[in-house]
Parts: sequence; structure tokens; C-alpha cells
Amino acid sequence: MLLLTFHLGSDRLAVPAADVREVVRAVAITPLPAAPGIVEGAIDVRGEIVPVLDLRERLGMPAKPLAIDEHLIIASAGKRRIAFRVDQADDLVEIDPGTVSTASAVSPTLRHTAGIVPHADGTLVIPELAGFLTAWETDALERALSAAARETRNS
Repeated sequence: MLLLTFHLGSDRLAVPAADVREVVRAVAITPLPAAPGIVEGAIDVRGEIVPVLDLRERLGMPAKPLAIDEHLIIASAGKRRIAFRVDQADDLVEIDPGTVSTASAVSPTLRHTAGIVPHADGTLVIPELAGFLTAWETDALERALSAAARETRNS
């Protein structure tokens, strides 16, 4: 299994490379009115409005203002394209899928985590992007994106 590793603060995380569409330098994030709190805003990716999710908030990490040296990882989360801000996208690593522990096997309190993998550089946490949003958050995000699209067409 090929993973893209990245840093959020001192934590090292990873997502399946198959889910990653691209990694870009951080850009201004446009607020998305009426979106749930987990959504930082949205960015325009070649004409597509892509919501930017706040991994820090969901994983219980302290908030951090946007910095020019950060990266945005644009990925698939189920059927939706999303972006999330990271301190730095690192590299691709190949891991044996048999070494991935489910989050519940490590601790029943770990939420929004697909798995945990021991790695030479330390433990990698794999966030569960497809189930990152609750049903309510998904519905609120859809409404906010629809309203933003209507506003864009009307301007």
C-alpha cells in the first residue's frame, strides 16, 4: 500500500496515495458561509469549488492560522473531492497492508482514524477521509456549496 505522509504540528499522518489527486502550495481559502465548523472554507481548483476541511479541529489539535509555507492536499473522500491543509506534505512510503492496525484495536477513543501503522520514522496515523464528516455536516456542506455555486453564477 502506498501512502502520502504529511505533518500536522509534531504529528506524522498519512493518506492512501490512491486517494490523493494533487498536492499544492497553500493558497487563500475563501470562507464558505453556512458551512459546518469543520470546513475552513473553499478553494477553486480549475473551476471546481473544493471544500477545505480542518483536520486539526477534527483530530483535536490546536488551531493554526494559514501560513504561506503550508500545503493543501486535494483528495477524494468517498465521492467528494476535498482539500485539507497540512504543515508539510512529505513523501510517498510503501507499507505492508498487514501492518495497519485498526484504530479501535489501538484505542476505542480514536475517532476519524482509519488505521495506525508503525514506520521507521515513527507511527503513522491514517485519517478516515471518507467518514470524516457526519451526516449533518455533509448535508450542511452540500447546502453551502450549492449556495456558493448559485452566487457565483449570479455574479
